[in-house]
Order: sequence, then structure tokens, then C-alpha cells
Amino acid sequence: MTKSRVLKKLRAGDFVRVACINRVTDPWLAEVAGKLDFDVVWFDMEHRPFEYNSINHLSLACRATQIDLMVRIRKTGYTSVMRALEFGGNGIMIPHCRSVDEAREWVELTRFPPLGRRGYDSAGSDGEYSLGDPLEHLRQANEETFLTVQIEDREAVDCVEGIAAMEGVDILFVGPADLSISYGVPMQFDYPTVQRAIDRVADAAAKAGKWWGTVTDTPEAAQKALDRGARMVTCFNDHFALVHGLQKARRDFEAIAISQGPMK
Repeated sequence: MTKSRVLKKLRAGDFVRVACINRVTDPWLAEVAGKLDFDVVWFDMEHRPFEYNSINHLSLACRATQIDLMVRIRKTGYTSVMRALEFGGNGIMIPHCRSVDEAREWVELTRFPPLGRRGYDSAGSDGEYSLGDPLEHLRQANEETFLTVQIEDREAVDCVEGIAAMEGVDILFVGPADLSISYGVPMQFDYPTVQRAIDRVADAAAKAGKWWGTVTDTPEAAQKALDRGARMVTCFNDHFALVHGLQKARRDFEAIAISQGPMK
């Protein structure tokens, strides 16, 4: 089984650079991210229409360049986790984890016994296509798979200490947009209530010996998060790179015009 680059860096006291690839699922972009030394590709199935076979292609590119693939699943139950892992994701992200009981459920679905109750199948890429030792697969899957739960609701903040203390939860990830909406101050990320909530997440992670991260769209925001204790920050998003690139191109070429009449 592929060892997690994310966990290796975090366990060493380092931080993780995330590339969000949610539009261009052709594997070349994930491979480029790996060649450019990003640590993990974040693939979003919550808000996007992709099917599970998309994970296969991206995971091949990630494994080829020795970076991780973190899949933000659709919360449809057991198969949503199992298929993401067996198709090559070595990190699972749970959107809108709102309670300790819910966190416990996702731990159970992500981990093999004794910690969880994930079902066994060795035929996927995570099981080396049945070429490896099955007992080693069980052991490494529990050690090298990371579970990220998103804290993006006030209900989650209210019990974040319990979520952070849950064995099997590795990373708390703040979703600032939804968090601000949940507190009734949409997109006011610097609003005191939102900032206090983020502080509480950071404190809960530190006390439980866990890591936390958040969305950052500029180097300045990423540095601020790192200084605050975060260890997972987003550094690229293909959707916004494409949209902003098109906007820039339209502005840059605004002044061009035909300078003379039509040719005769």
C-alpha cells in the first residue's frame, strides 16, 4: 500500500500544501501537481457531478508522483467511503461533520477492526490488487489512511473538543464560508464570532494532539493560518485558476481593435 505523504509530513511537524482539482479530472493535471511538489490533491465529490471511476484516474497520477489523493465524499453511507478508498484515495474528507456520534460513524467506516468496521477487499489499488500480504494491508490501511472532518457548522464547533478527541479522526478542517453562513454572517470571515469559532477549533486540535487546516486563497492567508497553528492549507484551485485566467485574458485583450478598414 502507498504510504501517505500527508501523514509523513504532519508526523514530522511539517505542513501540507493542498492542490484542489475539482474541474479538470484528466490525470495530467494531478501529475503536474505532483511534479511541482504539492503534497495532496483534494478531489471534491460533494459539489461536483463526478462518479467513482474518476478517482481511479486521479489516483494513478498521484501514485506516479508520490502525492496523496484526498476525496471529499458524498455522504451517502458505507459505499461512499469504501469505494473512495478502494479506488485509490488515501485520504477521506467528510463535509459538515456536525456531532461526535457522526465523527464516530465515519471513523468506523474508514478503519478496519479493531478501530472500525470497514469491510475487507484486497482487489483495489489500496490492496495492491491482491498482490500484497492481506494482514499487512489491514495494518497499513489503518496507519496510512487519514480522515479529515470538516468543521463548518456552529453545531460542530459546540462539540469540537469531542470530535477532536475521537480516535481515528486525524485532521479538523475549517470551511470558512459555510461556517460564516451558519453563524448568520455570510462571507464575513473576520467577524468576531467566526474568528472565535476558528480559535476554538485550533485549541481543540492542539489539546487532542490532532492537526487542523483551512481554505486559504492567498500566500498571506496561508501564512496567517500556519502562524495560527494550521498544518493543512490550500494553495491552488483549478476552478478559480481557470475563471480568473479567463477574466484576466478578457481584460488584457480589452483594448485590441481593428485599426483599418476591411481589405479590398
